[in-house]
Amino acid sequence: MGKRKAKAKAAPKKEPKLETSFSCPFCSHAGSVSCSIDLKLMIAEAACDVCKESYSTRAHALTEPVDVYGEWIDECEKANTDVVRSVRSDYRRRDCADDDDDA
Repeated sequence: MGKRKAKAKAAPKKEPKLETSFSCPFCSHAGSVSCSIDLKLMIAEAACDVCKESYSTRAHALTEPVDVYGEWIDECEKANTDVVRSVRSDYRRRDCADDDDDA
C-alpha cells in the first residue's frame, strides 16, 4: 500500500507594505515628508524636506512611520479647530459688546 500524498500548503500571504513617504500638510509637496523612529531614545519624528516643518512624538516598539504621520495630521486638524473656535468666540464677544454699547 502506498502513502497518501500530502496536500500542498498554501504560501503565506505577504502583508502589504505601508507608505514611508507622505505629502506635507503645510506645503502639499507629495512624497516630501519622511519619518524616522529612534527606539533607543523613544522618539519618532516626521519632517518635510521642502518647507522644513517637523513633528516629534513618543515612540514605542509598535510605532510605524504611518502612525507618526497620522498623529501629525491629527494634531494639525486639532490646532485648526482650536483656532476656529477661538475666532468664533472673539466674534461673539464683539457682538455682545456691541449690543451692550447700544443700550
